[in-house]
Amino acid sequence: MNPNPSPDVPLDEQPAPDHAEVPEPPWPCRPSPRLIQNEVTTEIPVHLLFRDDPDPQPVPLRPAVVNRRQGTGEQPRVRRPVPAKARPVAQVDPDLAERPARVLPATAGVLAGLCGAAGCVATSWWAGVLPPLTGAALGLPAAGAGAGLGPAQWAAYAGAGALGLFGFGGLARGGTGRAWVLGLFGRYRGTVRRTGLMWVNPLLLRRRVDVRLRHWRSDPLHAAEPGGVALRVVVLVVWRVRDTARAVLGVEDHEGYLRECVEAALARVPVEMPGTTRASVAGEALTRLVAADAAAVGLEVFSVQPVRVEYAPEMAAAMHRRRIAALDAQQRATLLTSVVDSVEDTVTRLTMRGLVELDDYERKVLVRDLTVAFCSGRTGGGDPAH
Repeated sequence: MNPNPSPDVPLDEQPAPDHAEVPEPPWPCRPSPRLIQNEVTTEIPVHLLFRDDPDPQPVPLRPAVVNRRQGTGEQPRVRRPVPAKARPVAQVDPDLAERPARVLPATAGVLAGLCGAAGCVATSWWAGVLPPLTGAALGLPAAGAGAGLGPAQWAAYAGAGALGLFGFGGLARGGTGRAWVLGLFGRYRGTVRRTGLMWVNPLLLRRRVDVRLRHWRSDPLHAAEPGGVALRVVVLVVWRVRDTARAVLGVEDHEGYLRECVEAALARVPVEMPGTTRASVAGEALTRLVAADAAAVGLEVFSVQPVRVEYAPEMAAAMHRRRIAALDAQQRATLLTSVVDSVEDTVTRLTMRGLVELDDYERKVLVRDLTVAFCSGRTGGGDPAH
């Protein structure tokens, strides 16, 4: 150990002491807080939070955990908006669709009926029960003793009668704008849209449907303004049956279903009073909603338009007073603007032409008098002093 180094020897060439003495700090040495800890977060080095890098690189962050306790150093995760579910569309049996039914010309039914009638006459002649005058009129030879009404004759009667009833009973007349939906034992057998005389199987159940363009004027229905004020609305619906199978078999009553669709649409679409700029928007929205709901049952809706809109009885008196007050306020504002413009124009002309020379007080008095005079003249008279 060399406690006294030589002054002639440079410091960097002097031998190092055997035991370097480190001076003790004047205060008690405590471990530096290197970490931030708690019971939830992990250890985070302090030197990462306070770096002296000139251009620090961005640190990728993972999504934080939602609903953590405050003060843990974690950031809440941004919740993504959940898309609203689309409104379900009404559907019926996909296999239920209109198709043409099998029909025959009316000639086939007439021939079958005549054959059945001829068979009955021939059976009566065979059994010997045909009157002589009738047989002579028909050109039949005079019958002998006849075989009588036995089982064979009764069977011939039944067959000929069934043929006649089947032929004449199947005759039907189709009209323009009318259709028949045919069914047999609960099964759909087709739709008849033909016009004129035809033969349809008499065993089929026929349901007549009007397929013409129709309009329906509703009774006063409940509706509301955009502000929630109750209204009574009468709508005009133009529609027709496009698919007869779905209209008749898809719902119990397609006309009642259409009424319910209109009421449901009025509950979702606010209706404006007539005379506003957005009064036609409600009709377009109603047409779109009703057409979408009614298309599932084979109805084609062309237009749903409000034809009469009025306030509900419990709101009519209050809204009438409110409208009168708004009109009165609008009229007063218009009148005041007109009076002020007239007074300003009059004072400006008098001053610029040099007809009068006014100071501030005289100008104010003149403006007041002109305003009172113009207001009295616009309102139809009155005491100018008031």
